[in-house]
Amino acid sequence: ELMASLQSRLQALWEEQELVLLEVRECARWGEELEVLVRDLCKPNEFERYLMFIGDLEKVLSLLLCLSSRLARVQNAISRVDGSTEAEEKQSLNERHKLLSRQREDAKDLKENLDRRERVVSGILAKYLTEEQLQDYQHFVQVKTSLLIEQKDLEEQIKFLEEQLENLEQSIP
Repeated sequence: ELMASLQSRLQALWEEQELVLLEVRECARWGEELEVLVRDLCKPNEFERYLMFIGDLEKVLSLLLCLSSRLARVQNAISRVDGSTEAEEKQSLNERHKLLSRQREDAKDLKENLDRRERVVSGILAKYLTEEQLQDYQHFVQVKTSLLIEQKDLEEQIKFLEEQLENLEQSIP
């Protein structure tokens, strides 16, 4: 019964993931249209700044989300440490926690830098785009960001349920 429930939840998450992937593809098309508009209106160096910002947006957010989820898994493992846990394993978990924490702080710095660059790019685009086009660009950035977060969250939930299902299957004789 529990396995059927997990399998059902997993199926629902896979279906939700397919819908998000459709939205991601639609957002990518939207981004391509915006890219053509920006290329046509801006100077080459300004267009290059725009392209670098959009490319780095995905990279930095993915890095930050990945490090956050890895850090959460290590924190969960640390919370399960008890008297029977070997000292070597405890030390390994603590070292991974410190490393991931430092890496996440570095990624947060990258995100702050990216936010400053976004303001610069918005300022550049404000010189060329109509108010409506500028709002469209800002909405695109928000949608792209939220889709990346949603996609990563679904991946994490699916991975967690798959692990639970696998552990359950292995525990049944």
